[in-house]
Amino acid sequence: MPFKLPMKSLVTSLLMTSTIVAAQSDGIQSEHAQKTLEIYRSIVEVDTSKTKGNTLGVAQYLADELVTAGFAKDDVRVIPKDDFGILIATYRGDGSSGKKPILLLGHLDVVEALREDWVRPPFELTQDDVNFYARGTIDNKFGVAQLTGTMIRLKKEGFVPDRDLILAFSGDEESGMVTTRLMAYEMPELVEAEFALNSDSGGGSLTADGRAIDYSLQAAEKTFATWEITVRNPGGHSSRPRDDNAIYELASGIKAIEAHRFPVMWSEMTLSYFQQVGEKLGGELGDAMVRFAYDPEDEEAAARLRTEPSYVGTTRTTCVVTMLEAGHAENALPQSATATVNCRIFPGVAVADIEAELRAVVGNEEAEFVLLGDPTESPISEIRADVLSAVGKAVHSRYPGLDLIAYMSSGGTDGMHFRKAGVPTFGVGGIFMNPDEKFAHGLNERVPIKAFYDALDHWSIIIRDLTGK
Repeated sequence: MPFKLPMKSLVTSLLMTSTIVAAQSDGIQSEHAQKTLEIYRSIVEVDTSKTKGNTLGVAQYLADELVTAGFAKDDVRVIPKDDFGILIATYRGDGSSGKKPILLLGHLDVVEALREDWVRPPFELTQDDVNFYARGTIDNKFGVAQLTGTMIRLKKEGFVPDRDLILAFSGDEESGMVTTRLMAYEMPELVEAEFALNSDSGGGSLTADGRAIDYSLQAAEKTFATWEITVRNPGGHSSRPRDDNAIYELASGIKAIEAHRFPVMWSEMTLSYFQQVGEKLGGELGDAMVRFAYDPEDEEAAARLRTEPSYVGTTRTTCVVTMLEAGHAENALPQSATATVNCRIFPGVAVADIEAELRAVVGNEEAEFVLLGDPTESPISEIRADVLSAVGKAVHSRYPGLDLIAYMSSGGTDGMHFRKAGVPTFGVGGIFMNPDEKFAHGLNERVPIKAFYDALDHWSIIIRDLTGK
């Protein structure tokens, strides 16, 4: 059957109407708000996880929206790659600055979400008084909708940048990144860009009561590497247990990985980040951040940060078991057991060194280690004054005087490949929310409704500042 975006049911239409009414009551309703919400809803309500093959259809939908808004057809390309889709759209400038283009990055895919696990349907945009809910509401359809809506807004307003802007949306950032690699390593017109701005990282932190703490601008990210660790055994009948058992042996290795702590590491950027965030955050956690910033060998401070999912990845390499596969029959001894181990490796540490450490931790010489894919090690992007100034204007339009802090992301994004290809890349997403409320990749992913509307001017301020005449 041909790909179709989901039809809006009566409930969906009523929900959109209630959201628009709420927006009007806040004085923020506009054509731009309506269009961005329409795009957001349309793409969120398509399951674009890796096995569905729907990113191509979503790319075409966005392409059609851009052409309808005034983009030349030749400037909007939908590119199939394996089972995924890429969108490349060029917003033509007049060239008056003589500068190279700016890339604007995002991704169309999401991680899987099982309906039976969620309180709400994962692929229907629902809401309560506070949040929008659905898979992809944050990661990364928030950024895709905001960027696309901004391109449409600027085109309709007749804005002409002083250089080209290139929208580049990948189709499998959450899995193999084959579309990202195609763009970064096989499309020279993209890597000729002066720099890239990534909607999939960066953003502001709020306290539980809504107080803005800071805005984090991503300038680096850890290496993403995944191994399958397999233990094998001759097996046999379950009525005749053996002293050796593949599942038990693998379980021992898994427990060893759970207990292992990779050494604490730091860079000038991460220490500066902890100092600034800690001083603003205050309390026990803030104190630990400041103490770590001044003395990263403070074991007590490092141990406190390790208990915080939002910050542990900034202090060390982390490896965690994410999937298991074992056995072949309920009445047979297992012939093999496999654990998938996902690692986020601190910049400067070789993938081979982490594998060697994992082997030593598991302590089973017969265990098989298979490295999946081709891990990418990318450099730190040195902060640019023009980018910092433009993002500062966007942030300060909402939160005057708020500090902007460069940081290293513990998660991986398309930015790693563009950095490796020589394009400085900065995560400058427009969302502000409480880090403890972020459930990207998790159950009941959500975005505050206020955060959605507050971000509507974020990208236009940045783009106008960087490319206005």
